[in-house]
Amino acid sequence: MITTVTGNFNEFEGSATTESDDFGTGSQSEFTATISSISTNNEQRDEHLKSADFFDAAQYPTLSFKSTKTEGSGDDIKIYGDLTIKGVTKPVVLNAEFGGIVVDPYGQTKAGFTVSGKISRKEFGLTWSAVTEAGSVVVSDDIRLLAEVQFVKQG
Repeated sequence: MITTVTGNFNEFEGSATTESDDFGTGSQSEFTATISSISTNNEQRDEHLKSADFFDAAQYPTLSFKSTKTEGSGDDIKIYGDLTIKGVTKPVVLNAEFGGIVVDPYGQTKAGFTVSGKISRKEFGLTWSAVTEAGSVVVSDDIRLLAEVQFVKQG
C-alpha cells in the first residue's frame, strides 16, 4: 500500500441507550449504514466498492453493528459487539472516547463520541485483490474504522 483512501457512508442511523451519564459500562448501541451511500470522492472507485467484488450492495444493501457489552468510561470505553458486512457477522471490539454532554441552543441534550477500531476486510468476504507491476498490494486487508458520533437525548 502506498496511500490511504478514506471514505464514508452518507446514509446511516444509530442509537445508544445508557443508565449512566458517561455512556460507559452497561450502555448499548447499534448502527446501520446503507452500502450504496459509500463515498470516497472517486465515482469509479465507489462503484467498484458497491459491486460484487467488494460490498455487493445489490445483494447486501446494509452493514450493521450491535453492541453486546460496553466497559469503561471517559476516554477509555470498549464496545464489544457484532459487525455484519456482506452477510458475515463477526465479533469486534471498538474503542470509544466520550466527548461530553451539552445542551444546544435549541434545548436538545447531545452526547459526543469518537469511536475507532480495525477489522480485516477479508474476514467479511471482501476478498478482491490486485497487485501492481511493482508487486505491491492495491488494497490492504486492514480497514481502520473511525466515527465521530453525536446522540440526541430522546424522551
